[in-house]
Amino acid sequence: MLLPWMLLPVAPSAGDEGMFWSPGVCVCMMAELPSGLLEACVVVGASSEKLREIYQLHQHGHAKELPLLEAEVLQVHAPPFVSKETNSSQAIGPAFSRVQRRKSFIKKKKRDRPAHASGDGESANRVEGSSATEDISVPKDLDLIALPQLCFPGGLQLTNEQREDSYHFLVFTDLFGNRTHGVVVQHYRSLHHESSAQNGQTHRRNSSRLYAPFAICIISKFPYYNALRDSLSCLLVQLRLGRQSDFEDTVKEVSAKLSLVPLPPPGQLHVSFSLRPLQIFLPAREAQDRPVIDINLHLPLLCFTHTTLLQVLSCLLQEQRLVLFSSDWARLTLVAESLLLYLQPLSWQQPYVPVLARGMLDFLMAPTAFLMGCHVSHFEEVAAEMEDLILVNIDEGSIQSSWTEQIDLPCIPLSAADCFVSRAENLQLHYDLELCHSGVGTDANECRVHRRDWQRRLNTQIQNISLELVVNIFREVQDYLNYEYRVFNSEEFLRTREPGDQSFYKTVLDTHIFHSFLRDRLNRKLDTYSRMEVNTRAPRNRAMTESPRRPPMSELSRSGYSAPEPRLSRRLGASLPNLDQSSVDGHTALYPHRLASLRRITPDAGLTCHQKAVKVFRLPEFPPPLAYHYVQSYYADMVVSLGKAISCTPSDDASLLARYHYLRALVNTVSNKRLDALEDFQSLYKTDAEIFPPQMVKSLVDSLPESERAQAERRPELKRFINRTKRDQEREQSRTSSQDEGAVKRFKLPKKHMQLEEFVKCVQESGMVKDQGTIHRLFDALTVGQQKQVGPDLFRVFYTIWKETEAEAQEVCLPASVSEHLETSECVFKLSSSVKTSRGVGKIAMTQRRLFLLTDGRPGYVEAAQYRDIEDLKVSSAPLLLLRIPSLKVRVRGRKEAFEANLKTETELWNLMVKEMIAGRSMADLHKDPQYMQQALTNALLMDAVVGSLQSSKAIYAASKLAHFDRMKTEVPMMVPQTTAEVLKHKINPSVELTTPHAVDVLLYTPGQLWVSVSRGKVMVFDASTWSLTHTCLQVGTARLNCMLEVDRDQVWMGSEDSVIYIITVVSMVCNKQLTEHRTEVTGLTLGADKYSQKVAYSCSAEGSVMLWDVATLQVKKQFRLSCDRLLSVFSHNGGLWCCSRDSIMEVWRNGSLKHSMSLPEKQRATFSSILLLPELEEVWSVCMDSGEVCVWHMKDATKPYQRVELQDCSGCFCMIRVKNQVWIGGVARSSAKGKVYILDAERHLVLKELHGHADRVTTLCSAEDRYALSGAGKHDGKIAIWKVE
Repeated sequence: MLLPWMLLPVAPSAGDEGMFWSPGVCVCMMAELPSGLLEACVVVGASSEKLREIYQLHQHGHAKELPLLEAEVLQVHAPPFVSKETNSSQAIGPAFSRVQRRKSFIKKKKRDRPAHASGDGESANRVEGSSATEDISVPKDLDLIALPQLCFPGGLQLTNEQREDSYHFLVFTDLFGNRTHGVVVQHYRSLHHESSAQNGQTHRRNSSRLYAPFAICIISKFPYYNALRDSLSCLLVQLRLGRQSDFEDTVKEVSAKLSLVPLPPPGQLHVSFSLRPLQIFLPAREAQDRPVIDINLHLPLLCFTHTTLLQVLSCLLQEQRLVLFSSDWARLTLVAESLLLYLQPLSWQQPYVPVLARGMLDFLMAPTAFLMGCHVSHFEEVAAEMEDLILVNIDEGSIQSSWTEQIDLPCIPLSAADCFVSRAENLQLHYDLELCHSGVGTDANECRVHRRDWQRRLNTQIQNISLELVVNIFREVQDYLNYEYRVFNSEEFLRTREPGDQSFYKTVLDTHIFHSFLRDRLNRKLDTYSRMEVNTRAPRNRAMTESPRRPPMSELSRSGYSAPEPRLSRRLGASLPNLDQSSVDGHTALYPHRLASLRRITPDAGLTCHQKAVKVFRLPEFPPPLAYHYVQSYYADMVVSLGKAISCTPSDDASLLARYHYLRALVNTVSNKRLDALEDFQSLYKTDAEIFPPQMVKSLVDSLPESERAQAERRPELKRFINRTKRDQEREQSRTSSQDEGAVKRFKLPKKHMQLEEFVKCVQESGMVKDQGTIHRLFDALTVGQQKQVGPDLFRVFYTIWKETEAEAQEVCLPASVSEHLETSECVFKLSSSVKTSRGVGKIAMTQRRLFLLTDGRPGYVEAAQYRDIEDLKVSSAPLLLLRIPSLKVRVRGRKEAFEANLKTETELWNLMVKEMIAGRSMADLHKDPQYMQQALTNALLMDAVVGSLQSSKAIYAASKLAHFDRMKTEVPMMVPQTTAEVLKHKINPSVELTTPHAVDVLLYTPGQLWVSVSRGKVMVFDASTWSLTHTCLQVGTARLNCMLEVDRDQVWMGSEDSVIYIITVVSMVCNKQLTEHRTEVTGLTLGADKYSQKVAYSCSAEGSVMLWDVATLQVKKQFRLSCDRLLSVFSHNGGLWCCSRDSIMEVWRNGSLKHSMSLPEKQRATFSSILLLPELEEVWSVCMDSGEVCVWHMKDATKPYQRVELQDCSGCFCMIRVKNQVWIGGVARSSAKGKVYILDAERHLVLKELHGHADRVTTLCSAEDRYALSGAGKHDGKIAIWKVE
């Protein structure tokens, strides 16, 4: 049986190349181009023989009832519509439409047009027309078997009276999930012999008239429902005005015109064309990852209450078997399409047939989930005969199941639903209210424009509201993802949901729609969901890492949270690697994650609808579309119009320019101007890489004949562009082949013994800990006294205890009288059993800052000690009758009496944990690095789980293997020099989400933000006021970044090893623009001014090229090449440039001619790494990567000898900046290979301070408004130190 979602096998759906169109031109050599607006136009109706037979019976009064007729395909019109003569001297290349491979569809038909007109169905004969040949030729990728049924879903029946034209919409899905769309109009034509009156014959009475419906279906791969309906309306106008004998020619001509329409690229540029009497608009997709929307999205909001609508969406998310019912066939598809668009970017993966013909109802017996629609007249039949269906009556706005009138399915989580309802209630859904203050429109097209603009604004609001609903439902999914191993910890995610929401999530997590969504999250897809998730994220969450957190007590108390009676909750807490620290005392805040159900979503916060200004490009008037030379002239006119639009667009409107270049590239492609098309694609690649179509460009390049390929080789920029696109495709293919981007795993406990390597992977997948060093120590602890492998039973017990401890702490409920003593971000991570202490009876609570006693009875707070104040900690014993009870004695600095707790068998464990916390706090305070405290807390909790899982005499000894910082404090005291401690303000770790530290490659401070580049183009952005992470891991290319530059408030340029300069838009944090003129890695960027005082940018690359860029147009104004050994940096000064290479320092004029060069003597030859200009002192400072000396050169007189400043205990320097009147130099110590920062007096050339803050060499420096200096270190350290500037 052929299912309706298999009806139209099509090419891949619209993606990067989806905006190219296949015009109605057939040429000699063709490249495979995706389809355009029109895929085919099909005329469906009853056969002329059957119509003639019924007409004759009706005329003689023998037909009592008009029977249902079988519909069949009468005409098929599909590109190409015209062809160029093959004997033409001009070779036509593959830039034109793909050659349609064709097949026979209908068996032989008789040429039965009578010689003399008769009244028995002449109109029907003329619809089929003279084209009724032996076969109907159909494009090979169209399967029209079921189309006649769908064009007449209620059946084809003749009528005695004229009926209004009726429209409805179809959606076909192939086996690969690609959708094709159809718009159908049913048009009634009289079967009465119209010419009889003209011949002087009298009409028969009206009852003798018969009207036959014919369906015209336009098939497109894009859901332009409104535009295609308008096109069919215009076609019907022409059919009514024309003769019936011209029916086929008129349909074919309009089809050919629609095939000439290019589709707009994603963005703000729309396309319009005139198809008399209407001006028809094709709206562009808002973004590359958003679908085309050419329907009224508010229809479901008019049909359903908000509660019912949310029930329908919940059923879709849970992939139920849904059937939509309506008395209006058009309403079925429009509502179904709107519902699926509400779920974007989640994509419906199941069978989808919004219109089922009356003969297709057996499809509802399919065992899989589906979304289908049928006429409301079948409602009772379907409800009685089918089981397990969700029945949605659009006309009545109701939803029920086939077995009961109630829906017994989980609802969307309450907080997300409430937010959706609050926003939806504020929508203005009625256009008439918009017209209250307006006059009556006298121009139909102007009224349509006004209505369309209103609908576009409303659609955008609805998209944002529905997207926010999806974000609120799945916001915390990313917290349970392990990106390295592509694992989703579904069990922990479910356990942390509110009990009332768990059944909903349990069902949704097993659906195909969620699996596809999960795959995109693991691929770090930057789509509308990810952007809104970041924009609506609460401020506290911006400092968080990937892992879920315990809720801080302040949030629990504010939310009215109270612990349930059982000791352990069903909602076990999640793991705790890489905890953040409190913002008090200058540390970044520890913002633990709270339960999803506890977060209150503010209905009026975090969502703004940015309505972009829309530009409409109007296509030239259509030519006679069936003449080749007219079509070519039409393309030429379009190229001229686009050229004028480009010249009139301001150079700073790069986004609009990119869209114009896109369209012109398409037109040049189809008009056989391949090289011109490649130049437009090159401009597009520079200005907006997001919409660049790599596969289309590859097809275009591959189709170049030898003569044009030789011309391209003679154009250097075009040659580089072609080579770059090929390299990009090869790199992408290599990346996708080496990495399975489709795999998504659920974390499962191991079933066999694990060696160290397997154990590391398992622990990282579980989300407990990421740091490999910690996992190695955990492995040693769990394997004390046995073979070096961890069994599945031991790991299961350990994992369970870890989770139970988290859950136990999460259930702690502190009254306000207790929580007021804690910092707002503090959490309880460990509770002892109830014990007797020197300050009363209660439980010892451990937070990241302190120990305190939670007294029994009426809960009260008694502080035991803050870790930084503990002077001594030891295991003691307290007398109890004739026994001695093990106790823990804590002596606090400044207190006379020690705090003693009779912890009994827990004493040794608490002693280990508290010692580790004390050591972690001491190192965190000493190094101003909160990660030490985070790691110490993780170590302490791991000790607890190890002791609980081993339950042996060696348990405490095993746990001591995890006392990392306490051991470091005892064995190798890590003292920080006083000078360093005074200047060091804070440390942050950009590698906190990675399994191993990565070198900090580049630092850049822009107002309010710190940009950090690590490892192969990964860029992170920190809030410069709190030093908390705001944007995680922007991927800028795939190679190491060498330099960054703030060009203006909205642009940051980044030079990469892959020879590209990437341009980041600061507001959207998107990289759509690329400068690709360099041939080797870009090593330096700087700003300057040209001779007209206009701001320009300079860039340099390793082989010696220097380029001058117009910042507004992104064009190269000048370039030259220096002869040197690896050019490292470039600086602009006083109308000239200073350039540093590994072997020399050069001053050059603007034109590139060398003014003078400076280099070290042969005996002292070293490799330059950085230079610094001090113009007011007329000095140039230089450092070398293999020398501990600073060389100070005279800027104006290169012949003067340079001064040398010796840096103590330094084997090399790598970076240098100026801060106020100081020069800061980053290097590496000779004695320890650790990083050092030297502060020198710029005027006296004296070393003021030596700072020891990194375990690896200092690789980069930057200044934050002369208040702070920041240094980044190599991969053995991977941290950023923030220093106070005095």
